[in-house]
Amino acid sequence: MAKELIRLVKCVMAYDGEVVLNSIDLTINDKEFLTLLGPSGCGKTTTLRLIGGFEVPTSGDVLFDGVRINDVPPYKRKVNTVFQRYALFPHLDVFENVAFGLRVAKVPKQEIKPRVEEMLSLVGLSGYEKRDVSQLSGGQQQRVAIARALVNRPQVLLLDEPLGALDLKLRKDMQTELKRIQQQSGITFVYVTHDQEEALTMSDTVVVMNGGSIQQVGTPIDIYNEPKNKFVADFIGESNIIDGVMHADFDVSFGGHRFECVDRGFARDEAVDVVIRPEDIDCVPVEQGKWSGTVKSIVFKGVHYEMMVDSGDFEWMIHSTDPQAVGSTVGMTITPDDIHIMHKSDVDVWSDEAEYESEEK
Repeated sequence: MAKELIRLVKCVMAYDGEVVLNSIDLTINDKEFLTLLGPSGCGKTTTLRLIGGFEVPTSGDVLFDGVRINDVPPYKRKVNTVFQRYALFPHLDVFENVAFGLRVAKVPKQEIKPRVEEMLSLVGLSGYEKRDVSQLSGGQQQRVAIARALVNRPQVLLLDEPLGALDLKLRKDMQTELKRIQQQSGITFVYVTHDQEEALTMSDTVVVMNGGSIQQVGTPIDIYNEPKNKFVADFIGESNIIDGVMHADFDVSFGGHRFECVDRGFARDEAVDVVIRPEDIDCVPVEQGKWSGTVKSIVFKGVHYEMMVDSGDFEWMIHSTDPQAVGSTVGMTITPDDIHIMHKSDVDVWSDEAEYESEEK
């Protein structure tokens, strides 16, 4: 059974009367890779700073191993942080950058060399000890920053968008490396990102945030396949979200048609949101389809085609390896497992414009 390590209890954070964290409750387990995911301004970095001790909650408690640590300064917590800007010391070589924290902590000299070498081996930089950090690539500099943060053997490593400055291929490579480092070190990682793919690729647990509140906590598979509301469904991957009515258990209608589904427990004839992923809709000949529409556009995405199909009352996004001609009429089918039913909520869907506005603030 997983051992609880960190707990946030009804944590509120306000600046000049503006609430940026709204009564957050969150549990983080020992040896877990947990990701705080959401758009800019959602409160994920503030949550990280509460755990690290860089902020004190306006109200609520931060517990570490069951002990309240609200007023414990960062340097006294068993926590280290890696920021997007690695803040390496340019006048020190790789070895001395990693050894810096050990020297400050007055670790005996005979212990420093093996511990630094152990960390450099863990991050794949053995043999780079005497290298000038300014001569390293961005990915290598990040590895040095991680080694420096881990060499003091913290129980928790906080990572605030550390891959944001890297190019796409290197970022993908480092996602795999970070997961490997976390598993080999056995240290709890708390990772902040706005990149959905990063969160799904690396995490044991994903915490989706928006507007200073937690929208959903779950495994990557749960978050993707069973979103709790429209925001999560729209933010995690692409989704078709359409109004529907749940007539009874396993019986829903939307888009003018009635469908069998796998959901239950809704009120009779309850208005609901229906989520269908683009890859779950199959294009078939019109006579074989449950419903049909006209192909309005098609874009090649590399591994699939993205088609927009207008059925009259809704424009469906479909991902398929079988392209259909623009202007043609196609039938569409889905299975009961492809239909995800959610209670109506006042949480809006995510948009680029909303993120831009939050950044402007």
